[in-house]
Amino acid sequence: MAISVRNEGAKVNSNINVTPMVDVMLVLLIIFMVITPMLQHGKEVDLAKVNSPEQMPDADKEDALLVAVTRDGSVYFGTDRSSVDDLTNKVKDRLVGRIDKRVYVKADARAKFGAVVSVVDAVRAAGVDDLGLLTGEKKPQASPPPPPSGQ
Repeated sequence: MAISVRNEGAKVNSNINVTPMVDVMLVLLIIFMVITPMLQHGKEVDLAKVNSPEQMPDADKEDALLVAVTRDGSVYFGTDRSSVDDLTNKVKDRLVGRIDKRVYVKADARAKFGAVVSVVDAVRAAGVDDLGLLTGEKKPQASPPPPPSGQ
């Protein structure tokens, strides 16, 4: 009588199947590509550059009140276009019931100064406690090499 021996260990496949992982990564990539543009709040402008800006991390919060002044003098409250005359009432409506009465103004570097001042006046008239003017940081320029010394 012969003994039949089964060798189950010989059938085991030790290769890693990466296809499901690649599928999941591609789905995540597509989701992030679609969602990322929606995360921006407020109108995009070219901010004025300063040497040492003060950090305002609260301006990046989702519930931050942003007013933007574009190069051509257009005013945006969040992403909605507004006039300077209507801005005071819109800001007042949004400040009702809020503890933090802070508004951030970001103006294009080439916007006319008078337009920015009128926006600041309109926001102040709404009863804002703090008004933040958003700026960008200048990139440090490489200093030129020293001139050769005349020996």
